[in-house]
Amino acid sequence: EAALARVEQIQHRLEAVDGWRMEQQVESVISRMQLNADDRFEALSGGMKRRVLLARALAADPQLLLLDEPTNHLDVESITWLEEFLLNWPGTLVFITHDRGFLRRLATRIVELDRGQIADFPGDYQNYLRRRDEMDNAEALAKARFDKMLAQEEVWVRQGIKARRTRNEGRVRRLEAMRREYGERRTRQGTANLAANTAERSGKLVCQASHVGFAWEGRPVIRDFTTTILRGDRIGIIGPNGCGKSTLLNLLLGRLVPDSGTIERGTKIEVAYFDQLRDQLDLDKTVLDNVAGGSDKVSIDGKEKHVISYLQDFLFPPKRCRQPVRALSGGERNRLLLAKLFTRPANVLVMDEPTNDLDLETLELLEELLLEFDGTLLLVSHDRAFLDNVVTSTLVFEGDGRVNAYVGGYQ
Repeated sequence: EAALARVEQIQHRLEAVDGWRMEQQVESVISRMQLNADDRFEALSGGMKRRVLLARALAADPQLLLLDEPTNHLDVESITWLEEFLLNWPGTLVFITHDRGFLRRLATRIVELDRGQIADFPGDYQNYLRRRDEMDNAEALAKARFDKMLAQEEVWVRQGIKARRTRNEGRVRRLEAMRREYGERRTRQGTANLAANTAERSGKLVCQASHVGFAWEGRPVIRDFTTTILRGDRIGIIGPNGCGKSTLLNLLLGRLVPDSGTIERGTKIEVAYFDQLRDQLDLDKTVLDNVAGGSDKVSIDGKEKHVISYLQDFLFPPKRCRQPVRALSGGERNRLLLAKLFTRPANVLVMDEPTNDLDLETLELLEELLLEFDGTLLLVSHDRAFLDNVVTSTLVFEGDGRVNAYVGGYQ
């Protein structure tokens, strides 16, 4: 009887919170999100973990869903799946992202936070870009007019005696108000000023791989891979998380030895390597010491530059330069790694997920730098817009260790 009473009590509680419907909702979300209910969370990939967290949010059948950088560290396949799912989701979606492809696909209204002010842009990402340009141009024109008027008034007030006359007191008060307005003007955070340190040109052949195979713990990672990389090639490497993209880079660079096949590397190769794990940063050293190793100068294309001035190009104020790396945000660490990378003379840039945590302006400046770089580029990225804008061919992991080459970017 006690057991029956306990069951009845539990049933009443379930009915009170609509528990039976909740169970059906959970099962429905698990099915729609293509999850296995019996999988252990800690054993899942990063992309699948994010999918589970999204499923947990959706299980409550919310009317509003808030997502903060949902595509960070997801592979292209997971991002595409997430886009399709959210396009068909009937609720209201508010998200923060630096993924331009994600913005273009999903956003129907964009709200921008700029210098403490919120601007609302109805419409898609392209409309936002157009309106933003119009507003920036109008703001620059208004500032120029204001600065000209302020300069004229400052000249007037220095004339002295005229300004002390009673009939000019209103003009003096207006000048004081203009000075206050000028002092309170909030300028936009500067944009990074990126420049790569180029080395002597490499030989025409950078790398040639013939029938390369590589396995990890008995699992084929690369199978019968053949390619030729020539000076000036701009190659994107695409595939799911954990498929072996970083392994392929390390094979091509000679950091790993293939189990089968051969890899021939060219002459005069100078490599600068951006590591997605940021292993090249010493967390206990300051920003300054990570870049300059105790020196107060860095050399960029044969020209010496003070290291603090150089780091300011990467948006590090002098005070921040003296702090340890462990105090930096993810985006700051990425910018620091770029700053360190670009002090090295290189004719081959190898970049493993360089866009994670970068803001849109820095990302676009990095694109411009890579387009101007006249050496060879090997790029691992899940940022579809970045790939389309930067690379001219791709190597795509297509399962079972097979890597195939295609002309063009992601699209």
